[in-house]
Amino acid sequence: MSRAERGGIFFRLLFLLFFLAFLALIYVVRHPLLRLAGQLWVVDEPAEHADVIVVLGGDNFVADRAAHAAELYRAGLASQVVASGRLLRPYAGISEMTARDLESRGVPAASIVKFSHRAANTREEAEALAGLAANRGWKRVLVVTSNYHARRTRFIFGRVFGPGVTVRVSAAHDSEFDPSHWWESRLGIKLFLNEVLGYAVACWELRGKAHAAGAAAYFLLAPERAHPTPIAIGDFLLPCLGYLFGNIPRAQTYVRLQGQLLYIIVPSLPSSPGRLQFPRPCGYGVSVGGTNVA
Repeated sequence: MSRAERGGIFFRLLFLLFFLAFLALIYVVRHPLLRLAGQLWVVDEPAEHADVIVVLGGDNFVADRAAHAAELYRAGLASQVVASGRLLRPYAGISEMTARDLESRGVPAASIVKFSHRAANTREEAEALAGLAANRGWKRVLVVTSNYHARRTRFIFGRVFGPGVTVRVSAAHDSEFDPSHWWESRLGIKLFLNEVLGYAVACWELRGKAHAAGAAAYFLLAPERAHPTPIAIGDFLLPCLGYLFGNIPRAQTYVRLQGQLLYIIVPSLPSSPGRLQFPRPCGYGVSVGGTNVA
């Protein structure tokens, strides 16, 4: 056996050892990674006063979405609640069931708008609701959906609704999906994989359609004091990119480090950059386009 052949075998064995060590590492940290993957889908934007609360169809057996919408209504965040749902028969549909769930939780029948449609997915439901909002003149819409469905909902509604409508998503706790332990149940795995596929399909169907929030510049992380507390890059990137994941029209995020300034450059500006939360106090300020927001 020549020296070159022995060297080739050695490097192949070395690569195999590193590969096995990598697989072992993934196995050891599998639970934190799976937990992070589950929590990535959860978006719960701070609820503000709106013209209407919209409950998306597809609620679970115990009506967690309707229960959360009723809580928001009782908190005085809107005077009307839309019970959106797909028609099951020409004379009945999911909206009637949602309306009943809302009434049983304290929402007056006079404040409930039943909205039946033939939408087959979230995008089609968003398009139908966009038409309803235009007809009713609603400019501020608070959308209620399940926690696992929140990120896809924000992505879709942010592109389907016009620039004159502010859309916020409020995530309802779902008894069928625990973001921290979703892989431990068959239903949790099914819901997670469905969201992965659904988000990919939504990205494809809405490709090239800009977010209604409009133009963007950059996120800037800069020291506020002479000796700021050290901050891990991941502490900044994870919440930032996690937020942007549902807001940029395409996966084009650029990171540039220049001295002590960290730029996150994106093609579109989130509707409410103040919702971003970073580890504080750390001695850093967060700016969007040069305007301080944190």
